[in-house]
Parts: sequence; structure tokens; C-alpha cells
Amino acid sequence: MEQHDTSTSDPFTAVVVLSGGMDSTVLMAHYAALRFALVAVTVDYGQRHRREIDSARQIAAHYGAAHHVVDFSGFGALLGGSALTDDSVSVPDGHYAEQSMRATVVPNRNAVLASVAVSVGVAVRAGTVALGMHSGDHFIYPDCRPPFVAALRELVAVANEGFATPLVQAPFMDWSKADIATHGTRLGAPLERSWSCYKGGEVHCGVCGTCYERREAFQLAGLTDPTEYRDDVTVFTAPGETR
Repeated sequence: MEQHDTSTSDPFTAVVVLSGGMDSTVLMAHYAALRFALVAVTVDYGQRHRREIDSARQIAAHYGAAHHVVDFSGFGALLGGSALTDDSVSVPDGHYAEQSMRATVVPNRNAVLASVAVSVGVAVRAGTVALGMHSGDHFIYPDCRPPFVAALRELVAVANEGFATPLVQAPFMDWSKADIATHGTRLGAPLERSWSCYKGGEVHCGVCGTCYERREAFQLAGLTDPTEYRDDVTVFTAPGETR
């Protein structure tokens, strides 16, 4: 059975990986509702735009969290071939479960982000490091699947042997995006301040994979979507479905 050393850590302090997107915003709301002291870690890894980082700052301030933006901005320049780090690769439009969305994979991204958060967690003796991946991520992103989290927990234990280590938690792992929209709305999360669009711009485009997933989540949940989109009417057929 997995052993988690909490002898000198604070079980009610959580380091949250906060991208500024919808999932991590609801993650902040989730742990705030549980009355955890919050430390938010946002990594600037040289992504295509900074809108989500600006959103992360607003969301951290909303929850009164200590917020750290870690500058890895040169990292993205080494990761050619991803639409999120390489300006020569177009951000694909369409349903988020299409194979075309593989262009948005950033190699090993969550391993890097999670490791940074774990380092902070060990340093501040937090009991928890929280990640916001959910079931809708599993198809495209290998670092959003249960085996990734299981392996990460093992790595954290080995890499920090002899020290109080945080437990890596991904409470939405088996949830749909609609479940997250529902949970966030119930908790009063500032979803209108979160940013999902991979393209940047003044408002969400509404048709890139992550915008469409966001739109669909609120629709499936039967909730009012607080997001402004340039295009909120285009409908994409999910893979394997017909209309």
C-alpha cells in the first residue's frame, strides 16, 4: 500500500497547478470550498499567448492564494511541432476528440508542470499537489491519464525520500467537462475570468478544440455559459457520431 509521509507537512495546504483555464479554476474553487490554504503555481513555458497567465493571476487573487508564476519561457522554443509552442503550426478547429487535436500536445508538459508544483509543495510542506485533468483529456493527452498520475506519485516518493512529500491528487480524473462546469457553477467559481482558447485574442474563438469543449460542457450541463465567443453557433460532429 502506498505510504504518504505527512509527519511534518500541512494536510490542509494545497499547491494547485493553475493554468488559468476552466479546469484549474474549478480546481481552485474545489480546494477553497474544502478550506485549504492555497498556493497557486502557474508555469510560463513559452506558450502561444499569455491570456491564460493573466487569467491565472486574477483567479489566484480572487481566492487570496499565494501565486507564483514560474518563468520557463525559453522552454517552448525547444518544442517545435506543437500548435501551443510553435507559431508555424496552426491551432486546429473542430471537435476536441478529433485526431487533429494531437497538434496541441506539448511533449511531457504535465510532467514538467507537476514536477515544478511538487518542488514547491515539498518546500512549503504542503500536504497536497492538485492537478486538474479530467476524463475528456484522456483520448488525446497521455499525460492526463490515470497511469501518469500513478507514476508521478511513485516518482515523487522516490525523488523526495526522507522528506515530507505532498500527495498528488487529480480529483476530476473520472469527471466529464460538463461535470466540471456543474461543480464550478455550484461553487461560484469565477469561470468568466478563466481562459480556454488556444488562439488568444480579445475573446474566445469558439471553434478551436478547447473552446468547443468548453461550449459543449455548459450546453450538456444545461448551464448558462459566461464566456463570450466570436463563434458560438458552429457545431462539430464528434468522432463516430452522425447528424
